[in-house]
Amino acid sequence: MLTIKFKNEGTKTSVQKDSLLLRFISEDEKPQKQLGMLESLYNIRIPEVQKKRLIGEKGSEIKIYNPEGLPAALLIHKIRTKKDFSSDYFRNYLSGFISSFQEENLSSLQIIMPEYGPVKNYFPDEAYFYQTFIEGIVLGNYKFDRYFSEKDPSGMVTVYLYGDKKSLDEAIRNASALMDGVCFARDLANEPSSVLTPSELAERSKKELENYKVKTTIYDLKEIQRRNLGGILSVGRGSDNPQRLIILNYKPSGKAKKKIALVGKGVTFDSGGISIKPSAGMGEMKADMSGAAAVIGTFLSAAKAKLPVELIGFIPAVENMPSGKALKPGDIIKTSSGKSIEVDNTDAEGRLILADALELAREEHPDAIIDLATLTGACVVALGEYTAGLFTKDDALADSLYTAGINSFERLWRLPLWDEYNKLIKSNVADVKNVGGKWAGAITAAKFLEKFTSSGIPWAHIDIAGPAMPNNLNNYSQKYMTGFGVRLLFEYLSRL
Repeated sequence: MLTIKFKNEGTKTSVQKDSLLLRFISEDEKPQKQLGMLESLYNIRIPEVQKKRLIGEKGSEIKIYNPEGLPAALLIHKIRTKKDFSSDYFRNYLSGFISSFQEENLSSLQIIMPEYGPVKNYFPDEAYFYQTFIEGIVLGNYKFDRYFSEKDPSGMVTVYLYGDKKSLDEAIRNASALMDGVCFARDLANEPSSVLTPSELAERSKKELENYKVKTTIYDLKEIQRRNLGGILSVGRGSDNPQRLIILNYKPSGKAKKKIALVGKGVTFDSGGISIKPSAGMGEMKADMSGAAAVIGTFLSAAKAKLPVELIGFIPAVENMPSGKALKPGDIIKTSSGKSIEVDNTDAEGRLILADALELAREEHPDAIIDLATLTGACVVALGEYTAGLFTKDDALADSLYTAGINSFERLWRLPLWDEYNKLIKSNVADVKNVGGKWAGAITAAKFLEKFTSSGIPWAHIDIAGPAMPNNLNNYSQKYMTGFGVRLLFEYLSRL
């Protein structure tokens, strides 16, 4: 993995030695003419066969090594705006590019940014447009390799960026803060559960965040018992690794625009408990704390960027394991809200611990509550691996989160929260049952959570069960847990 430093060169045109220079042309604006201009600018001749390949329908880029008077290599990439262009185009391209760049064994990379105007409808502003280039490089460079006995050689690369200096300054500043949070969230989610126990999640988060004026309070088992957090107590009692509740507080130096509560599901391993899961794919359940990781990563990014928003976070951290002490189907538990829950399936455990966390968040009287959880396989069945489910009755909150998802390319799709679904989680022996029937599992899970919120406080539930896991959506999501939610929440908070 490379150590990467970004430098804002503004509109300079200086050439760095031992460098690869990356230029862009557009398929919409006479690519033949653009190539001619580059030949004149750099006093080079591009072979006709390369020109034809680049200009052709399937052409994407050409590379010229050791052109006279230029860096070690010139790479020309054709921006394909006519088909499948999105706000993720440059993020995705650069994430794939940086992997191949490592093979060049060069010490620097120069990127002359393409014009913003032709693609401005896809981005909220020019700084964010530039930001996606930086995000792509960092995401493509990410590796979780700490357990290899022999690691790939590392090196240091300076990336020189050329464009509008003011917008580049903002892009580098925001991307640096954001990517630190994303990569930390990915590290947490990729850790084996034998390492990242509930207590280790709490301590590691505290250590990382205390450098950025985020106050971290950790409730141990005794404090959880004292506060009657029955959902957290019940789910974690089958494990030898005790439960934790992590409370995060971030306050900006000036006046806060809003106070937002973030809640993240922190099941550090989910076996399903007594309602045990099939063995196939169970290893991925080390990442059933991806909602917690996203919240922690968001706090890190928000604090580093000094966002003018007050944040309070609640992360219930447990392991869901079978044992003689474990929660059983048919049990009735009581949460801190006083509501009773009939447990019909111990593999629907995330909503039980979130019930306590949502109650605590509600008591803080924030302007909005947002929870993130790898909550249901049903949401993956409905939306696949590329999209998270959004549940809220507040249209303004839904619109803000949806827009943040489009901008960040961590996309959401809104699903219903109609009250008719309440009958599916009605219990004959308690206030509510923790699962519904065969159908609408993602919706009934959200309806369950809704019972632990307040009608006076806008609340949104985001089911990230699909996109939190490795998938083939783009170049940077295929190998590791994705850290889904940090880019989304950071973009949402930045626009408040």
